[in-house]
Amino acid sequence: MAPDDQAPKLAAMCRSIQRLYNVAPPVSDDEVLAAARQYVRKISGSTKPSRANVDAFDRAVEAISEASRRLLCELVSGAPPQDREAEAARRRRARELSTTA
Repeated sequence: MAPDDQAPKLAAMCRSIQRLYNVAPPVSDDEVLAAARQYVRKISGSTKPSRANVDAFDRAVEAISEASRRLLCELVSGAPPQDREAEAARRRRARELSTTA
């Protein structure tokens, strides 16, 4: 195994992907589906698949949303849920500060 300084670096997560676990109010199925669609768009490099690829795109979105729902149901946390509105406000403030700096 490579030492830490030689390990491959992972790219930062896309900023628009939001945390779906342990938040209040809990996420809806529509939000999970939207996150899956965003993920498939990101990795496929296509916001709208061609007619030839639409079935594969839709199957991938469904599979990822199913896996995401399963994951969210199975995760366990002792921490209190984070307030989504407060987190959104914090991100907006940080974005505003970074654009004015």
